[in-house]
Amino acid sequence: MSHLTGTERSQYVQRMFGRIAGRYDLLNRLMTVGQDVRWRKDAIARLALGPRAAVADLGAGTGDIAFEIARHHPDAFVISSDFTPEMVQVGKARRLGHTVHWLIADAQNLPFKPEVFDATISGFLLRNVPDVDRALAEQRRALKPGGRIASLDTTPPRDNWYRPLLEFHLHRVIPILGRLVAGDAEAYTYLPSSTEKFLTAERLAERFTAAGFEGVGFVRRMFGTVGIHWGTKARN
Repeated sequence: MSHLTGTERSQYVQRMFGRIAGRYDLLNRLMTVGQDVRWRKDAIARLALGPRAAVADLGAGTGDIAFEIARHHPDAFVISSDFTPEMVQVGKARRLGHTVHWLIADAQNLPFKPEVFDATISGFLLRNVPDVDRALAEQRRALKPGGRIASLDTTPPRDNWYRPLLEFHLHRVIPILGRLVAGDAEAYTYLPSSTEKFLTAERLAERFTAAGFEGVGFVRRMFGTVGIHWGTKARN
């Protein structure tokens, strides 16, 4: 996987997530001991959504973030977009009683007109795209002036006394869970590998700023292995 770039990497990631779509949510809860629910709520709060907001959840998987937004903001227009058809299919079947509009799309080539959303948000997206800068640029293009962006993703463990424990969890516990629950150890070997190769929280914040976002900030969660980033598109 590490040698793949561009289209080949996109296709690999798409096939991999397609295989695990049916067990994706359960594995997320197990791997994070349920903390991923709290992180998503934290990321949503960074958007500071107003009335009748138009929001795009990108790399949405089965729609956890989109459904959470729709539940707390019933007047919002919420799009849940993912690159993997199987994820969208599972999300549509959830029928949680909240209005969410589904779309299959590549986060690096969004099919939206410029300046149509009040907010964009993603959970575990940026680590999986071949070109982070392009994905951020696409979100900025789709945002209205003053629109907000938020991202939740894994980040490499920092050097400290508990790093060996985190690496044990990443490289031993997660692949075992992937094999036992999803029947796919390869997919859950990709997670720790891609996490360690991804940008640090500080470097990702720099990419947000380079993409043209203002007021960029971030917080760390789960002993520094998860980062929530946010920013604002200038009002011109």
